[in-house]
Amino acid sequence: VQLVESGGDLVQPGGSLRLSCAASGGTFSLYATGWFRQAPGKEREFVGQMTYTGGRSYYADSVSGRFTISRDNAENTVFLQMNSLKPEDTAVYYCAATMIFPSRSWSQYDYWGQGTQVTVSS
Repeated sequence: VQLVESGGDLVQPGGSLRLSCAASGGTFSLYATGWFRQAPGKEREFVGQMTYTGGRSYYADSVSGRFTISRDNAENTVFLQMNSLKPEDTAVYYCAATMIFPSRSWSQYDYWGQGTQVTVSS
């Protein structure tokens, strides 16, 4: 499975962005999909995860209520809608796929995208 993220940008505090993760090369619909982020000098951080059906999801406390994951298995694409963005949300965002749900451990994910930069600044 190959994953390609897009949608990262520079946005002002309080703004919104929607990231996309397009999958190819495998049965993506069988995998739970997670989003992680990594800021400079920090460890990779779990953001949220959704089951392969899209029926269940959960999020890190730091983004709960502001970020929402959705997926379109017909299009092999997963989305991360980010609202009320804060400067501390600035990071490279990665999507990843795993057969394990729930999982917030990056080591349990089998496939990763290359990342997309999100910068929140005025």
